Amino acid sequence: MKLVALSGGIASGKSTIARRLAEHGAVHIDADRLAREAVAVGSPGLAAIAARFGTGVIAADGSLDRAALGQIVFDNAEALAALNAIVHPEVRRIGQQRIAAAEAADPNAVVIYDVPLLVEAKVQMPWDLVVIAEAPAEVRKQRMVELRGMSAEDASRRIANQASDAERRAVADVVIDTSGTEAFTLEQVDALWQRLSGAPTFA
Repeated sequence: MKLVALSGGIASGKSTIARRLAEHGAVHIDADRLAREAVAVGSPGLAAIAARFGTGVIAADGSLDRAALGQIVFDNAEALAALNAIVHPEVRRIGQQRIAAAEAADPNAVVIYDVPLLVEAKVQMPWDLVVIAEAPAEVRKQRMVELRGMSAEDASRRIANQASDAERRAVADVVIDTSGTEAFTLEQVDALWQRLSGAPTFA
């Protein structure tokens, strides 16, 4: 099995890369999706959050009231650290289960672990390769405004709150330039797949 980390800033094109690798046959594990599972109804993570922050963060249907929790942790470093101390270990636990299942199903599997906050959260795993999606901040900001309906100010703030390109490059084995056309991005992803699998790329 090969375990590959995929990361990059907001609107950097990670989903395009992940989708293409999955089309080639890679197993895609999305850390954001795992984070939602970690606090799903009936989960140990949700129970721990209720115990730490009170039942006021639980909605009437038993799910997490993200708005209520957000009000508690916003601008409160201690509360945010407490929340992360609950959620991050649960995400790692679920992620390790998925990785083990992928390897059990196919010992030669290529597992793509999509971790947006790889650098910020200092995620340490036995990576065979770290792949970073990269596009200039202005390109990413334009995507966020045009495709996600954000204001330019909000887009700039979100980019500023994440790791820098230099910080991501410092941990990268492969950097995929997503600033051009989709075809240009996919060409690089196909070459990466050939490197990972030895298989011929798509025509």
